[in-house]
Amino acid sequence: MARPQMLKLPEVLEEIGMSRPAFYRMRARGQAPRLVKLPNGQIRCRRADLDAWLESCEQFAA
Repeated sequence: MARPQMLKLPEVLEEIGMSRPAFYRMRARGQAPRLVKLPNGQIRCRRADLDAWLESCEQFAA
């Protein structure tokens, strides 16, 4: 099954194992993956942005 290219915020939070408040604290510090606000006001995260962010986190942990 193909992974969706645009993830809803709850999907992102589940994948990275983080609460919404913790995610928004990281976002306020500029440390979260980039989000996209759609014309209808919904928030999405591109799969490529999430994957790149996860990879950058792995580099910091090394």
